[in-house]
Amino acid sequence: MEEKQKKILIIDDEENMRHMLQTMLQRHGYAVRTASNGARGLAEIDRDSFDFILCDVKMPQMNGMEFLKAAGDRLLASTVIMMSAYGSIDMAIEAMKLGAYDFISKPFKNEEIRLTIKKAEERERLKRENLELKNRIRRLGGDLTFGNMVGKSPAMQQVFSMALKVARFDSTVLITGESGTGKELVAQGIHRQSERQSGPMVPVNCASIPESLIESELFGYVKGAFTGADRDKKGLFEIAEGGTLFLDEIGDIPVSLQPKLLRVLQESEVRPVGGNKATTVNVRVIAATSKNLETEIANGNFREDLFYRLNVVPIELPPLRNRVDDIPLLCRFFITRLNDSLGSGIKNISAAAMAILMKHDWPGNVRELENAIERAMVLADSATLEPENFSLRASGSENPDAPVDGDEGFSLKVARAKLEDRLIRKALAATGGNRTHAANMLEISHPSLLSKMKLYGID
Repeated sequence: MEEKQKKILIIDDEENMRHMLQTMLQRHGYAVRTASNGARGLAEIDRDSFDFILCDVKMPQMNGMEFLKAAGDRLLASTVIMMSAYGSIDMAIEAMKLGAYDFISKPFKNEEIRLTIKKAEERERLKRENLELKNRIRRLGGDLTFGNMVGKSPAMQQVFSMALKVARFDSTVLITGESGTGKELVAQGIHRQSERQSGPMVPVNCASIPESLIESELFGYVKGAFTGADRDKKGLFEIAEGGTLFLDEIGDIPVSLQPKLLRVLQESEVRPVGGNKATTVNVRVIAATSKNLETEIANGNFREDLFYRLNVVPIELPPLRNRVDDIPLLCRFFITRLNDSLGSGIKNISAAAMAILMKHDWPGNVRELENAIERAMVLADSATLEPENFSLRASGSENPDAPVDGDEGFSLKVARAKLEDRLIRKALAATGGNRTHAANMLEISHPSLLSKMKLYGID
């Protein structure tokens, strides 16, 4: 099916600029219309819809900012790129608040405009694909979805129900569960269902930030607070203003920092490192942990008062082994999503393969299942995933007399080398030769992949 020609409206009072842009964009296949000021631009968008609008800021009769304000909701279907020789950061921010996608300073090279439009096209394509994926998830799961999660088991339905209820309020939420159960996905779903959805969702993994840096990351610092602090820097609480701050692995936050975090939750104020003035913040906090915080309290690693402040609404995610009824639904969900990213055409999973998946313990939970499905899709030679596409075996069902793939006899070293060679070739084929993506898929480092490719003679 031939792609529909994109339509662009150019609004600029300089005739030479209009002509140059029109000629250049028509040469690249766009349908172009022009207007000499904001008022005429309004008339054009009343007559027709445009995929993109290039709008100058400084114009007679009606300037670009006035055009944005007057156009309002009529620009919802258009991507607006502002242009100006008198641009400033404040002006760019104001334009984006009014609905502009980007801001480009004059004079510019033709390639700058073309690349900016291409970038905008890519953004629109991703938005459409994301919307289509969400629609497919809804069709797939019906009422069995919450955000980007699916589950029909009573345990997950209870999680979804609780998350939907708490999303309407600003109460602090503590999400607990084993690693890989989807704690961050629940937090994202709560944010997107809340009145804060237009604000930022700022995730931070407390376990991944060195103890010496976590205070300044969360609360910011003032110039001169320590060596290297050559400017004021906002912390993540301020960056999340009007939105949600997701504190993942909260059980790993240093004990020395916990009183300051407690104060923020109680007073809604942050004091930057080295500062003497507190700043009020409007942030909803969702925390998550794979640790048992009550045990951590007993061991002196977590403050009891902070636990109660965080645990206003507790949500516990069950491990996958306790909700095996969700595995077929999750498999269909992952296959649907991964077919797009891998460019594969997998249709289903055989009954024998599904039996193996249903009996596996899944210590890595849903994350492990997703990785297993992706690896199987890379290895599959047909539209149906079979047992041999999975490296999993049902617990207690291994057959020691089962033949191995090849004639390596009892040599684990030879068998492993043959399997590695096959997996690497499959991953490189699936990623179009992209070694970085292939290494991620194989769950090894990029240098390790290069070393193994050399060892096995893979070009």
